[in-house]
Amino acid sequence: MALRVEIEKRLGDFQLRVRFDTERALLALLGASGSGKSVTLRCVAGLMTPDRGRIVLNGRTLYDSEKKINLPPQQRRVGYLFQSCALIPQRSVLQNVELGFHAHPRRQRRALALAQLERFRLEKLADALPRTLSGGERQRCALARTLAAEPEALLLDEPFSALDDYLKWQLELELARTLEDYGGDAILVTHSRDEVCRLAKSVCILNGGRSEPLRSAAEMMTAPGSLAAALLSGCKNLSPVTVQGDGSLLCTDWGWRLPALPVPAGLSHVGIRAHSLRPGPGPLSLNCSLDRAIDNVFSCILMLRTPGGALLRAEWDKTSRIPPVGAPLTVHVAREEILLLTGGEAHD
Repeated sequence: MALRVEIEKRLGDFQLRVRFDTERALLALLGASGSGKSVTLRCVAGLMTPDRGRIVLNGRTLYDSEKKINLPPQQRRVGYLFQSCALIPQRSVLQNVELGFHAHPRRQRRALALAQLERFRLEKLADALPRTLSGGERQRCALARTLAAEPEALLLDEPFSALDDYLKWQLELELARTLEDYGGDAILVTHSRDEVCRLAKSVCILNGGRSEPLRSAAEMMTAPGSLAAALLSGCKNLSPVTVQGDGSLLCTDWGWRLPALPVPAGLSHVGIRAHSLRPGPGPLSLNCSLDRAIDNVFSCILMLRTPGGALLRAEWDKTSRIPPVGAPLTVHVAREEILLLTGGEAHD
């Protein structure tokens, strides 16, 4: 466990309580806006001081409220890649990257920086100023500068958020290659479940300032467990649920009664992913009517009016036969694809 974080921080009415351990692989911090993701990174980097707790990196204590330890940022060996890149605008690409080698003798910095530019394919932009770079080039320059300092942990604060889809994909590939060679701990803050699935080995969900137990990226998709995790994983169909006397589950928004299932303590909602709803009857089926059909790029999105009045979203291949709006339509779901979720408002 190379990086251990167990901290609390109050900001006005917001209370952050975070606990996780990394295992020398990319950990994704996933949460809604205002859930405490960036605050957590700033506390790890030493840019913000927690109220209490501990942060330990490779056996070195960076912060311990009981022992009165609080190392300054420059002593933590933590690299922070800001969303804004934070390049110095008056300095060239080469000069910005040279700053990352500040711990080396001055006479060596230029040669080290030039080699770093070649590694990130920036050598032709050595004399360019940050304002002349594309979004992807600025991010590569910032990453080159950050890694030049040989940090033991790398913090990535939504590094792709300001890029268009093509540049985002290119930089994501670059980052994946870089992390393969890096070998240290890395934490990625993101809103994107796709980035999590492609890059992260484990996920920490922040829900209202509290961290949930770590899970794998695959588990987040197949068995998110909590309502917050299901929402962040992109589940579009969610309904409050009540357990009936015979053990069956009534999805109140949809008017859909599901058979008895092993339910977790604190069950509050059921989730069904749009691609899990298939046409035709089955063991677990529901009679709906087609409210609207929406043409998507590679699929067709169907909004289905349920007996409970709420809409269900299904997503089918474009080759599927779509009935006219208002027509009855039966759909079914496999038992193993029903998501049983905790953490929402209780429904008795």
